[in-house]
Amino acid sequence: MPELPEVETTRRGLAPHVEGRRVTAVVLRRPDLRWPIPREVSQLLPGQPIRSIRRRAKYLLFDTDAGSALLHLGMSGNLRVLPPNTPLRPHDHVDIALDNGQLLRFHDPRRFGCLLWQAPGQTHSLLAGLGPEPLEAGFDGDYLFARSRGRSSAVKTFLMDQAVVVGVGNIYAAEALFMAGISPLRAAGKISRERYAALAMAAKQVLQHAIDRGGTTLRDFMTPEGAPGYFVQELQVYGRAGAPCPRCGRALKHANIGQRASVWCGHCQR
Repeated sequence: MPELPEVETTRRGLAPHVEGRRVTAVVLRRPDLRWPIPREVSQLLPGQPIRSIRRRAKYLLFDTDAGSALLHLGMSGNLRVLPPNTPLRPHDHVDIALDNGQLLRFHDPRRFGCLLWQAPGQTHSLLAGLGPEPLEAGFDGDYLFARSRGRSSAVKTFLMDQAVVVGVGNIYAAEALFMAGISPLRAAGKISRERYAALAMAAKQVLQHAIDRGGTTLRDFMTPEGAPGYFVQELQVYGRAGAPCPRCGRALKHANIGQRASVWCGHCQR
């Protein structure tokens, strides 16, 4: 599933093409994706200029005066800006036509993505209760330390809790824990403030580097321009069970933590 860097890469790629453009038409080739598509998308979005495109967690919000189209890429979705005569492929479910003649096309083979609506001044229920953004100043070691007190769950599960911090999915949690030298099995409530400071910094660095490198290509993710991300070539532990640790050379361990595949070094991560 595309994670925060992939979604941020998509947002940055789309912004120059869609911000300030007026929507001239919305074509829905099916009434639903993961959930039914609200009628506001086809009734209110046409005629509206797109004031901005924002990201909250792994959601993209296309802001207009009438409200915001809320889109999630799901497991295999992608958004691309295309000429109006681009032939349709299977699973091209949504077109948003723009006043410059281009169109924004949403392609989603597995239909785990969604296209919803957020009214002006409101927060959609999917966005309510989310934790801070990991790249913002409020996310630091003091915050993680305070939120972790009394928690017996594994720190990897804690770090992936969207109510704690958004967007640190399985790939980037594994990489950040390796960078910080913290075992993913360690109880969240047993980690010191100093080690949480290292973990917060590691999460920021891993996520920012992945964004700079265009995200992580796993299976289906492509940037809006159609190019894959390249951070996958630099993963230290994720997906490398049994391979030598890049630091000490010992075989990397593997286990399911919170029903997610986890890889770490039993020597370098304590």
